[in-house]
Amino acid sequence: MHDLTSACADFAAEAAGDGDGLLSIFVPHATAGVVVVEIGAGSDDDLVAALDRLLPREERLYRHRHGSAGHGADHVLPLLASPSLTVPVLGGRLALGTWQSICLLDPNADNASRTVRLSFLPG
Repeated sequence: MHDLTSACADFAAEAAGDGDGLLSIFVPHATAGVVVVEIGAGSDDDLVAALDRLLPREERLYRHRHGSAGHGADHVLPLLASPSLTVPVLGGRLALGTWQSICLLDPNADNASRTVRLSFLPG
């Protein structure tokens, strides 16, 4: 899990100025998703542990078997964590709750490089 909040906030501030709109975050990968979650205080570790319980990495459970052990689980992740999300921007700032962060969630150890696409729709 990688925290994207600062990069998203910087992009939104640059794109929106003092205005309002919508920030779109998209990851063009079959094994990654973006989520709004609380991180820190153990929450991020709890999220990863929950994913491990929901998507066990046992090869026998998946037909998709190329890549490292358990890679089939990586391809099921987008059912739980969408590859895109939209966050409101008000006055040039992300309209997130106090404890909310925007994170890239990607358990795929086979690909260390990821692309995140940001776009802004003024409103």
